[in-house]
Amino acid sequence: MAKKKEAKEQAAKEEVLDKKALKAKKKKEAEKKVGGLWAEFKKFITRGNVVDMSIGVVIGGAFGAIVTALTNIFLSICTWTVPGGLKGLITVLPAMSDSQAGIKIGGSYIQQFATANLNDIVNRLVQEQGLTEAQALSTITSKYTLHGSTYVFNGAAIIDWGTFINAIISFIIIALVLFIIIKIFAKLQKTRAEMHAKAMEEYYKKHPEERPAPAVPGIPEPTDHQLLKGILAELQAQNKSKNTKKK
Repeated sequence: MAKKKEAKEQAAKEEVLDKKALKAKKKKEAEKKVGGLWAEFKKFITRGNVVDMSIGVVIGGAFGAIVTALTNIFLSICTWTVPGGLKGLITVLPAMSDSQAGIKIGGSYIQQFATANLNDIVNRLVQEQGLTEAQALSTITSKYTLHGSTYVFNGAAIIDWGTFINAIISFIIIALVLFIIIKIFAKLQKTRAEMHAKAMEEYYKKHPEERPAPAVPGIPEPTDHQLLKGILAELQAQNKSKNTKKK
């Protein structure tokens, strides 16, 4: 009875020790996992790719500004005969309410007018509302925006063709430049791969024993499940051989 009691106590102690060891192992694995994630994060933020990406973003922004300026020059030349140039390529949609119609002067709303008529509009506003010329001019410039050679009421709906065309041409130029860069990069990568393959072939000619075995066509690589089954079968065979030797 005493031996059984001692055996039970010993088993209980071993069970407690096993639980403590398992708990300590889990804690250590968790700390290792957190430390591994932190190490990976540090490696990610300090490696060259992130720096290169940041430089690429800055250069890309500067390049976009250059393309926009170039497009503006190109479109300004193309729209030389258009009044107001590129900014004058707009279509003012008809007013659907009084809030889109503009200022009411002389019984009618003025949604848009040419820059040549600015003084006339200012004088009419002075006469009707009793404002000074400075006040009338400030009222006009605060409620109308100059598009090329035309003042358009801020509440009016417009189609800005100039900005749209500018965006399309900028996109085409940037896409073309990126396409050329990618083609050059792919060609350089291909040349580098060919040079590496040629160098490895020369090395294998001098050291044929290090040449890897060619893959057998038609035979798929074993899956993880198949590998585990093979390992289990090997372990079972080893256990059987040990048991046979003991007998």
